[in-house]
Amino acid sequence: MDTLYITDLDGTLLNSDTQLSPFTLSVMNTLVARGLAFTYATARSLESARPVTAGLDLRLPAVTYNGTFIVRPQTGEILDCQTFTSKQAGYVIRAICQTGIRPLVYGLIDGRERVSWVAGNENEGLKHYLSLKKGDRRLRPLKDEEGLYDGEIYYFTCIGEKQELMPLYQRLCDHKDYHCTLQQEIYRPEYWCEIMPRAASKANGILRLKSILGCKRIISFGDAINDLPMCRISDEFYAVANGVDALKTHATAIIPGNDEDGVARWLLENARLEIS
Repeated sequence: MDTLYITDLDGTLLNSDTQLSPFTLSVMNTLVARGLAFTYATARSLESARPVTAGLDLRLPAVTYNGTFIVRPQTGEILDCQTFTSKQAGYVIRAICQTGIRPLVYGLIDGRERVSWVAGNENEGLKHYLSLKKGDRRLRPLKDEEGLYDGEIYYFTCIGEKQELMPLYQRLCDHKDYHCTLQQEIYRPEYWCEIMPRAASKANGILRLKSILGCKRIISFGDAINDLPMCRISDEFYAVANGVDALKTHATAIIPGNDEDGVARWLLENARLEIS
């Protein structure tokens, strides 16, 4: 395969109702069936991505957790995973403890993905997040911090107000060992500070997937500032019209927005040479 086509989900392939429109679903499945090398790169976990991509014919591995995992969506098989070393995790843990923030801690425990947190004093943003995850088998509420940092940690998420999270972000954003982002949740007022190993980014995940698949080129689609590294490593990058201005200035071009099936319409018109 020559070109890998890869898209962000929220705000890009998914519409404002966090769904795939019938048009996008039909077009993408038709193109994939005809041989288009298409997949997604998302900040979501596979568990979270599966419901919103239900019905989408995905034949290639996907990039999840902002590049932490490369997985097969059909089976959940992990092809590649970036985790913190004990030293790296310890530094983040100390930084979090000094701020007084209560994090969500993502780790592999006995080979299973688990999301741990201290239950009882969740802020509104965290309560909302957990309300969307009812029944999620990864959830691991704890009565105190004992066991909070068990396993091979690959991700920290801190949800709260911007000013509360800013000191943590400023401490880690330029550190050579970490990839740290701070941005407002797309559909909510609160901010998320997300901390991953430096090798874990959408850009690095996509480059690893490109190598696994043996592709020559990357064409990608996105809407948010955390898609900027993906933009930079792509041969072509298209920002949806609803995307942030800081991303649009770096894009190859602007395409219709996520509520106008922009990604599907662009691929339908421009990917003909890649399919039989």
